[in-house]
Amino acid sequence: MGATQYEDLLRDVLENGVERTDRTGTGTKSLFGRMIRFDLSKGFPLITSKKVYMRAVILELIWFLMGSTNVRWLQERGVNIWNEWADENGELGPVYGAQWRKWPGPNGEEIDQIMKVMKSILHTPDSRRLVVSAWNVAEVDGMALPPCHAMFQFYVEDGKLSCMLTQRSADIFLGVPFNIASYALLTFMFAQQLGLEVGELVMSFGDVHLYLNHIDQAELQLSRPSDRPLPTLELINPAEESDQPWDALEKYTLDHVKIIGYDPYDAIKAPISV
Repeated sequence: MGATQYEDLLRDVLENGVERTDRTGTGTKSLFGRMIRFDLSKGFPLITSKKVYMRAVILELIWFLMGSTNVRWLQERGVNIWNEWADENGELGPVYGAQWRKWPGPNGEEIDQIMKVMKSILHTPDSRRLVVSAWNVAEVDGMALPPCHAMFQFYVEDGKLSCMLTQRSADIFLGVPFNIASYALLTFMFAQQLGLEVGELVMSFGDVHLYLNHIDQAELQLSRPSDRPLPTLELINPAEESDQPWDALEKYTLDHVKIIGYDPYDAIKAPISV
């Protein structure tokens, strides 16, 4: 069946959320401290109660893994989800890609967190330090949008790779379905390059909120039965024999990611709050 934990959380926020002000001036219904989890071996957790723009999910994740922070690359491929935050040159400041691949060290070096965590998984898979952080306190004020999905951690058990995402701020209607798909795909990519199977995707939320101008859309989505099966992911490995796993991650393209059997209800449009 569909990823019903998401719909359950959406309903919880809609019915029990407390009205709060927010930075955008829109207003939200909000809850604090929630968790959902998906067994990735049972299907790719792509929401079926509305269509998710998977092409943008894939391209944004590749863009992160490239270490890029300029929206031009996305725009050239028809993805405009970051446009509202970019400056006139397309720059966003040191957002996700910069922190993942080029975290500035104390001596002027750049730290590739993706490489470091993949090496650690290969050599010390029981480590409790398999963490990648996007929340760089020294640089957060220079970012067009401080990281909502602030940190993720891996866990290896019985040859399976699980990922836990910690998200400080979660836009339950527009953002969270996108985040679920993105981090599920990231886990599959990591597992493929490290020779592991996939385990669970766990998502831990701080402020999980529904914007007040998304209430009608949420009610429409929740009126739809969660009766459609999850799709499956066919991931083609782009790596060549000489590639290191962290280098192969940057070689994924749209052609390497196939979503099989995705049969969602129609998309539901909603305004974005900037």
